[in-house]
Amino acid sequence: MTTFMETPVASGVAPDRARSWLLVPATKPETFGNAVASGVDAVILDIEDAVAPAKKPAAREAVVQWLGEGNSAWVRINDATTPYWADDLAALSGLPGLVGVMLAKTESGGQVEATAARLAPGTPILALVESAMGLEAATEIARAESTFRLAFGSGDFRRDTGMSDDPLAMAYPRSRLVVSSRAARIPGPIDGPTLTANDSILGRDAALTLSMGMTGKLCMHSEQAAIVNRELAPSPTDVSWARDVIDALGADGAHVKDGSDLPRLAKALKINELAEIFGISAAS
Repeated sequence: MTTFMETPVASGVAPDRARSWLLVPATKPETFGNAVASGVDAVILDIEDAVAPAKKPAAREAVVQWLGEGNSAWVRINDATTPYWADDLAALSGLPGLVGVMLAKTESGGQVEATAARLAPGTPILALVESAMGLEAATEIARAESTFRLAFGSGDFRRDTGMSDDPLAMAYPRSRLVVSSRAARIPGPIDGPTLTANDSILGRDAALTLSMGMTGKLCMHSEQAAIVNRELAPSPTDVSWARDVIDALGADGAHVKDGSDLPRLAKALKINELAEIFGISAAS
């Protein structure tokens, strides 16, 4: 797999660890700066679903202009089967502010590689899986040389398959993306957004995201970032437990007594690493 630079964006968390991914309509350039300053881990300027066909050229130009002014963000481009895809890539390729692209409606590894071929070498690509065909090809997509992370377009996926948003119904596609990502040795996938403005429902959904093994979540509003970031990171209590285990067993396992200690130590080390990345202190 290609090694990508860990370029910090928005909150300063590297893209391979980013939890909250805020989609911002490219028709509203006046909101771009506030989005970056809102506390989200990553901002995605959207020139696909959020933009009507007649407005795509103007929205694309607004993104190019903003990125060319010294700003940085991800951009969701149109899918490879549309006439807009090539125009998006021609406009974005080589822009210094382009952190990476999200490829809409990805259905094959070949689409990822064709996208990469039109971008500056090493540009990270988030492959957005939004259909039954895309899910069936998830392993191939994850293993494509230019795939950085997978993301789940849950709304379009439900429309394509007729499945409900019940957690049980969505367990298989989420699991498939998690397993495919792990098998390809790429960062964990990014879950679809919660459309309601209810904080309790968002917290529940983000906790489900974490329980499924996904490590990021799309956001529709900047206010969702705080809850998503909290739920997809260790709690202060988790950090206290982890540091107690590391103190008892040794970071190098010097005090491990039996096989059951090894999984506990591995979990503790992972929690401690994430706590340092996200700036989470142990409970007092």
